[in-house]
Amino acid sequence: MDLTATTQHLASAAADLVRLVPGKLIDPVLSGVLLTADAHGVVLGANDRERTARVSRGALVHTEGRVLVPAKPLAETLRALTQPQVRLVVEGSRLAIRADGARFALPLLDVDLHPGAPESAVGGSTVSGSQFAAALATVATTASRDEALPIFTGVRLRSEGDRLVLRATDRYRMAIASVPWSADTEIDLMVPAALLAEVGKQVAHIDRVTLQATENHLALAWSDTVVTTAVLDGSFLSETKLALSDADTHIEADADTLTAATRRVALYSDPRGVVQLEAGDTELRLRATDHQAGEAEEPVKATITGGRTSPSFQSRYLLDALRPFAGTRVRLAIQPGMRATVLTAVDPGEVDLRYILMPMLPPKV
Repeated sequence: MDLTATTQHLASAAADLVRLVPGKLIDPVLSGVLLTADAHGVVLGANDRERTARVSRGALVHTEGRVLVPAKPLAETLRALTQPQVRLVVEGSRLAIRADGARFALPLLDVDLHPGAPESAVGGSTVSGSQFAAALATVATTASRDEALPIFTGVRLRSEGDRLVLRATDRYRMAIASVPWSADTEIDLMVPAALLAEVGKQVAHIDRVTLQATENHLALAWSDTVVTTAVLDGSFLSETKLALSDADTHIEADADTLTAATRRVALYSDPRGVVQLEAGDTELRLRATDHQAGEAEEPVKATITGGRTSPSFQSRYLLDALRPFAGTRVRLAIQPGMRATVLTAVDPGEVDLRYILMPMLPPKV
């Protein structure tokens, strides 16, 4: 194999691939990147037997070929190069990376042991890349990171008419977002949140993303990238198991103002980071107290209707809940007692988002 390519394009492809499929450190073959060069350019592929990725880039191919090399060293080397062009050429048992007099060489792994990379997805349902990314920025980060509870580490993707609904929870909070989509079939799958979080970052400026589902796998395709992943069992994940219709207090406030006040007051919270929201007539008063840190309170102008429920929340979860509503007004529907509070946008856009937050016991005075 022998090819010349634009360094920046090849480096971005390798970096995207490594983030989509980090690889199995215990198996060098599954931690490798499969490079396939032909008349159409070069394809970088990865497969760890649970997820796969394939990224294509244009290249001037002098000699067609197929090799397997360690993925991360290739990505890091390409990222570090400042020369505009780079040449990849097989030299004996190594792949040489040449750029204006510099030479780096990676060992060739056994390409015949690699399971291969996915072909491009054909057909499937489509969603706006920017809207999908906006939904995933909130929903995917709400899933649990505790691998001991894998059923909470995914995002449930479910088609509901002309909307694709995304749901995730870590048992203390839940985020639900829906986006318009063009569906050719119904889907209902639980997809690892870590992968979708990275997909969201890569498709933020992409026009369309294609989703193609089977019983045990989901394929996502955009531009020159195709990703597949095994799915989890997520049929249990639904907000219908939560009582969300008994709110007795409704609060509307500027999300940025409320976020800033929460950060300041949380500096004086107890070790759990608990902040109390006390609803008044025309303002929402945030309070926090700790025997060592002291105490703080700050009012935020708000439109308040209904009762005077005063829930307490862990500040970091409240800040996470407010983050997707930045730059807008947010509505809090507060239920009495230790029941969930629902945050929504006062004027929702194409991405319809609901964030369900469980309260904490108030701090002991």
